[in-house]
Amino acid sequence: MPSDWIVPDWPAPPGVHAVCTTRAGGVSLGNYQGLNLGDHVGDEAAAVRVNRQAFADAIGARPVFLQQVHATDVAVLGSGAIDGRVADGCITVQRRIACTIMVADCLPVLFTDESGECVAAAHAGWRGLAAGILERTLDGFGASGGAQRVIAWLGPCIGPDAFEVGDEVRAAFESMSPDARQCFEPAQAQGKWMADLAGLARQRLHAAGVTQLYGNDSTDAWCTVHNPLRFFSHRRDRISGRFAACVWRD
Repeated sequence: MPSDWIVPDWPAPPGVHAVCTTRAGGVSLGNYQGLNLGDHVGDEAAAVRVNRQAFADAIGARPVFLQQVHATDVAVLGSGAIDGRVADGCITVQRRIACTIMVADCLPVLFTDESGECVAAAHAGWRGLAAGILERTLDGFGASGGAQRVIAWLGPCIGPDAFEVGDEVRAAFESMSPDARQCFEPAQAQGKWMADLAGLARQRLHAAGVTQLYGNDSTDAWCTVHNPLRFFSHRRDRISGRFAACVWRD
């Protein structure tokens, strides 16, 4: 496993493993330089196949890649799960099936319960976050004690001083929680705001009952836009690869 990949620092139970890739490794070139795992962004298909196989070999599990559409469907991954299901969250109790989320500015969130019997992952762009993708993913843990027994890790995403949004985004979050205003600062342009995507996710998770939160603290080291040698960023480059965060059981 490349040393530049991020291994979450979280108190996952024995047998639960997670990793977030970076650009390190892989055979893609140009704007996709490194380990691009996205097969829908214009990269050479053969390069993506090589990259995905290298990823699977490195983690020793089978990553399942979703077709992410910024919505709230959550796929339950069985032993026969295949790539391409339309969903923005996934959950499994199967061993060596890696719940996998691809991103290039949106926020990947990984989950496990304290028993290690269930793992999940969610793709939290602002639309999915506002619509409830994190809450929908947490619903899958109901049988194992609910959100109070869930541990969450937030991966890299666009940072609060790089994510300029319009009034409609701020309104979407504030309509659900007045506290969301704490995650928006006025931008230079009128009617624009700088949004803290990871901060909004932390608020939503806290409100859902998750108190064990780790990873992205909204500092610059986690920002996809400001770390071009490490992370892909669609906002920065427009044409970009995708990195991935995943979680699995032994």
